[in-house]
Amino acid sequence: MRRGCIAIGEVRCDGCGRIIKHPERYLAIHETDEVEVEEGKTLRYCIECSQSRGYAHYEEEKGELIFTFFPE
Repeated sequence: MRRGCIAIGEVRCDGCGRIIKHPERYLAIHETDEVEVEEGKTLRYCIECSQSRGYAHYEEEKGELIFTFFPE
């Protein structure tokens, strides 16, 4: 399951290891079909890492360019 989140405190990116600070957005993934995740573990990716892994993208909606974690 994918969840687009907003950091409340400091969250570490599992991709690059940087700290995601409040109020940055990040992606939380808990889905064994999509990625190799240990049972009960959630992976967290910053915007740059989620975009480079193909989990996020920009799309045009109502004439505006928006960033989304939803699949195409």
